[in-house]
Amino acid sequence: MSSTESEVVVIGSWGSMYASRVRIALAEKSIGYEFIEEDLSDKSPLLLKHNPIYKKIPVMIHKGKPICESLIIVQYIHETWKDGYPLLPSDPYLKSQAAFWADYIDKHIYSGAKKFLMSKGEEKQKGVEEFLGYLKVLESELGEKPYFNGESFGFVDIALICYYSHIIAFGKIGNFSVEKDTPKLFAWATQCLKRESVSKALADPNKIYESLIEFRKRNGIED
Repeated sequence: MSSTESEVVVIGSWGSMYASRVRIALAEKSIGYEFIEEDLSDKSPLLLKHNPIYKKIPVMIHKGKPICESLIIVQYIHETWKDGYPLLPSDPYLKSQAAFWADYIDKHIYSGAKKFLMSKGEEKQKGVEEFLGYLKVLESELGEKPYFNGESFGFVDIALICYYSHIIAFGKIGNFSVEKDTPKLFAWATQCLKRESVSKALADPNKIYESLIEFRKRNGIED
């Protein structure tokens, strides 16, 4: 099926947490779509056409029009398909808080992990401690709630759970455990993974781990 034949198309990659984020949101809204696997080492004309500025995945094409950047795409999905499960709260203040925490996640989780993924020894350990600090801030915000928004799975949960397979893989490299170091986040993630939208969208943590080990080797970083 070509992008002109399908109303909703997602350009992504199997290991992209940001593409997983979009897939979770579409599944929560029960929206069918065509998924196009992008070769990130040889970017396709389709990707370059629809995201000429950043040339990054994911891109969602809806009725021929591209939407870029995963959090923006999730908001678009929420606003376009109003029926079904709400992804964002209706209250303006709660919506602003959800946007704040989603922004915090994207500013700190991947960049924080990259610091220790690209280092070793004392510098690596320092990076791990800093990364765990970000997770503990999120754990504190979660508190005793089942989800970040309270009783319902929503925007912040989607923003963070898409990283979970990577965080598990990060733990193997950084010698930390989500279950032991951030038990409330572990319980939250376990709850999220019971949702079919999440379990079907996330990559295998073992495959992510293998790709990260290869990445470290290519960059001359081996413990």
